[in-house]
Amino acid sequence: MSKANYSLRLQPSLKAAAERMASADGTSLNQFINVAVAEKLSALDTEEFFRSRAARGKQGAFHAFLDGAGDEAPGEGDVVS
Repeated sequence: MSKANYSLRLQPSLKAAAERMASADGTSLNQFINVAVAEKLSALDTEEFFRSRAARGKQGAFHAFLDGAGDEAPGEGDVVS
């Protein structure tokens, strides 16, 4: 796996906070930043996935699905207390 170098300029307070968190997590600052970027990318990909799914959804089909759910009372153990 190849790695790319990138010079990152952080505000001193942000760098200090990231160093503290990385240390508390038992990782290097480099690893901490890699994970943070990966988490952000994952969150953005997830948001785009659900936006795309929502755009393809049909409200009428959703309501028809709900209408078919029935009117039965919750079964034993299904009640939220």
